[in-house]
Amino acid sequence: MNKVLSQDEIDALLAESGTPDVQVPLTSGDSTSAVLTYDFKHPNRVSKDQIRVLESIHKHVAGRMSSSLSAMMRAVVDVDLLSVDQITYAEFISSLGQHPCTYTFQMTPLEGLCIADYSPALAFGFVDRMFGGRGKGMAAEREITGIELSVMEKVSSRAYRELSEGWSRLFEVAVAPSSIEANPQFVQVVPAGETVLVINLEIAMLEVKGVLRFCYPFMTLEPALTKMSGQNWFEATRAGAIAQNQETVRENLRRVTTDVSAVLAGTAITMRDFLSIEEGDIIITDTETTMPTRILVGGVEKFMARPGARGKRRAIEIVGISDIEYETE
Repeated sequence: MNKVLSQDEIDALLAESGTPDVQVPLTSGDSTSAVLTYDFKHPNRVSKDQIRVLESIHKHVAGRMSSSLSAMMRAVVDVDLLSVDQITYAEFISSLGQHPCTYTFQMTPLEGLCIADYSPALAFGFVDRMFGGRGKGMAAEREITGIELSVMEKVSSRAYRELSEGWSRLFEVAVAPSSIEANPQFVQVVPAGETVLVINLEIAMLEVKGVLRFCYPFMTLEPALTKMSGQNWFEATRAGAIAQNQETVRENLRRVTTDVSAVLAGTAITMRDFLSIEEGDIIITDTETTMPTRILVGGVEKFMARPGARGKRRAIEIVGISDIEYETE
C-alpha cells in the first residue's frame, strides 16, 4: 500500500525545493564563449564568408592607397583596415562627426549611391600637407571651406581609383564621384532602417591620424553578393594572378635582346670544295632570285622578307611569317 505523505513531510519537501539551484558546469566549448545579443529586427544579411571577401578587397585597396597617397603627399602614409561592420544607415549617420567631410559616389554597374567619409582631423591634415605644411589637424572643429573641399577632391579621386582597382579583382566597376556634403543629415541615400556595410580604414600621416569610412548600402551590393563566395574569390584571385604573371612575362621579354639575321642564299658544298675556293669562283645556291629572304631570330627562322635599301643602309621588308614548324621537346 502506497504511503501518504503528511503535511509536515510535504512542507519539508517544499522547503528543500526552495534552495538555490545547482550550477551546471559549462562544457569546454562554452566556457570561453561570450553571449552575443541578436537583433531579430535587423538580422545580419551578409554572411561571414562574404565579409571575409570584403576584407580581402579593402586590404588590397588599403595597400594601394598607402603607396598612392604617400607619393601625392610626399610623406609616408599608412593605411590599415580596421573593421567591416553591418549596421543600419541611421546608426552610420549618427556616428559621423559634427563637421565631417562626406562624399557620395557611384559604382557602375551597381545601382544606388555609396558614401566616403573622412574624419575632420584627417581632412584638415591632408589640406595642410597639400599647402606645404606638416600635415597638422585643426585644434578647433569647424566646417570645411569650399577651397579645402576642392583640395580634398584630389585626394578622394585617388581613393576612387584605388577602390575601382580593388573591386576589379572580383568584377569590373567604374567608381565616379556624385556629390559633396558638409552636413550628414542631408546625405540620405537609403532609408534609416536599411542595412549598410561600413568599411573603416585608419590613415596615419606625419602628425595626424584619422579614419576613412566607406558605406555601402546592402541593396547596392546585393547583385554582387553572389560573387562574394570563397570559391568565386579564389578563382577570381587566381585568374588575376595568372593575367598579372602573363603581363610580367611580356614586359620582361620586351627588354630581352636577341640576334636577327637575314639569309640571302644558302647551299651545301663539300669541305674539299670549301678549302679550294678562290677569288672569282662562282657558287651556285639553291635560292632563286625571286624567292624571299629568310629572317632568323636567335638562329630560328621566323619571317620572310624582301631585301632592299633604306637611305645608305641595307634593309629588309617583312612580307610574311615563315611556315616552317619546329618541334619543341
